[in-house]
Amino acid sequence: MALGTEYRSYLADLFSGIGPIRIRRAFGLDALMAEGVMFGLVIDEKIYLRTDADSRAAYVREGGVPFSFEKRTGERVVTSYVTIPERLYDEPDELALWARHALAAALDSPTARRKREKRARAPARAPRKRPR
Repeated sequence: MALGTEYRSYLADLFSGIGPIRIRRAFGLDALMAEGVMFGLVIDEKIYLRTDADSRAAYVREGGVPFSFEKRTGERVVTSYVTIPERLYDEPDELALWARHALAAALDSPTARRKREKRARAPARAPRKRPR
């Protein structure tokens, strides 16, 4: 089920420490977006942030659980998104630090790098003419 307006406002306030965020549907889930990349997910009002090799251990140490799903083939896929520690819901300054690291991990992901390279190789588009 998609997030309600009040919860979306709550998330915008919660993550205000990293700047404006967008929330959009992705893969049937609610994705937290900033700077054009997905840095988090919200599932059943639980926040999962993107991790990398440097940050994942900190999440696990504090009881974080990775988001995983099962493919149609039965294969279990464990993602790089992990639940945030419960204490961060009440510590906005520290949450901003964790969120900035998640955003940096998302910006440095292979997918984001490929998109940037593709954009750089694409020919410049001519400006669109405005209808009169």
